[in-house]
Amino acid sequence: MKTYSDEFKNSIVVKLLPPNNASVPMLAKETGIPRDTLYGWRRQAGGQGNLPATPAAPVGALSSAEKFGVVVETAVLNELELGEYCRRKGLFAEQIAAWRTTCRRANDPLPSSAEQAEHRAERAQITSLTRELQRKDRALAEAAALLLLQKKVRAIWEEPVDAPSPTIGVSR
Repeated sequence: MKTYSDEFKNSIVVKLLPPNNASVPMLAKETGIPRDTLYGWRRQAGGQGNLPATPAAPVGALSSAEKFGVVVETAVLNELELGEYCRRKGLFAEQIAAWRTTCRRANDPLPSSAEQAEHRAERAQITSLTRELQRKDRALAEAAALLLLQKKVRAIWEEPVDAPSPTIGVSR
């Protein structure tokens, strides 16, 4: 069984994890390391949270304070600098933007109970109207299908379209 140095193993694991996400078969082909070994390394690094000591850390492992620190660090960066920062830290710009939005909303006042009740009532009304619309859509589709079938029956029996439809149960 071949053993690998920690530095080499860490460099491979970094390639396997976000943002690189290199495929295991590709890395196995490039490095000659068995695929099972690579899958095991990736599972250990992702599952236990003990990643190699590199700047690329998984997003799920960042605490709230660390995310806030990233937001503060990147507040003054332009787009190019932000891209470089993201590559260095193993993050995505969209994640940082979402964290920034969360930080901005952190001190927003909580809605009052009256506002919450109003939102609940609006959601209930939207749900009710959506159900009614779906019911009416089904009824309209059924009516259209019946009209189409009626035309086909008339065409089969060679009745003119303008002729009045026979009434059922009417005696003369």
